[in-house]
Amino acid sequence: MTLLLQISDTHFGTERPQVAAALLRLAGALSPDLVVLSGDITQRARRHQFDAARAFVDALGATPTLVIPGNHDIPLFDPLARLCYPYANHQRAFGADLEPSFESAELLVLGVNTTRAYRHKDGEVSMRQIRRVAARLEAAGAAQLRVVVTHQPVAVTRAQDEKNLLHGRERAVQRWARAGADLILGGHIHLPYVLPLHDTFAGVMRRMWAVQAGTALSRRTRGTIDNSVNVIRHDARTGDGGARQTTVERWDYSETSEAFEMIARHDLVLDGAKPEIALTLSG
Repeated sequence: MTLLLQISDTHFGTERPQVAAALLRLAGALSPDLVVLSGDITQRARRHQFDAARAFVDALGATPTLVIPGNHDIPLFDPLARLCYPYANHQRAFGADLEPSFESAELLVLGVNTTRAYRHKDGEVSMRQIRRVAARLEAAGAAQLRVVVTHQPVAVTRAQDEKNLLHGRERAVQRWARAGADLILGGHIHLPYVLPLHDTFAGVMRRMWAVQAGTALSRRTRGTIDNSVNVIRHDARTGDGGARQTTVERWDYSETSEAFEMIARHDLVLDGAKPEIALTLSG
């Protein structure tokens, strides 16, 4: 069993210290094989905000992490920095690679930098990025859960969020599906959900799912949804008909218990003849 913890939109500079402490306790209890930070690590891309983010990641101990930038991780109010060295503070904190990857016997996770200095909030994926990711997916092992991480979403649940969709998503989803992707993780809109991309995009012939995370730590929560993270559990063993099983759990912070609690579970079937999803609510 492989366990992945998805954290998104931490927005350091607006983080809630009690929530950060609770999330570190959750990570310690789960002992994930990988922690993914899917963008908007900081609120305004300032050095001290990245320093706080780096300290949080260091507090995870020896747990491997994969970190990609979000639109908030590029300076907004410093035009010179935005134009000439937009990722300087991000790279100082998390290294030069803006599109990191992680691979184990049961997991392949590929980060995609969808931010652009010439865009304010919108994200974009280029054909070069699409081809690069597809080539890695096509070389994946049969037992691996194949995951792509973007910041902006490739699919949304509400019409008012369509303006936040990733530019180039149609080509990316189609190509990555053919290459064997199972999940596309995202953030950006602070709204957690799971969507079947094989039902959302015409021509996608295999099961593939969009997994969106809420804001993990920020006080900039959305509506009635508190701080939220995703826990993804993958069993590399195949069941009847060669299907693989993956579970996506949504964990929300509880003001009452001052801890993260699982409130929903999506049991996903990744391969097989009939796409399906089972949703279990907790609490």
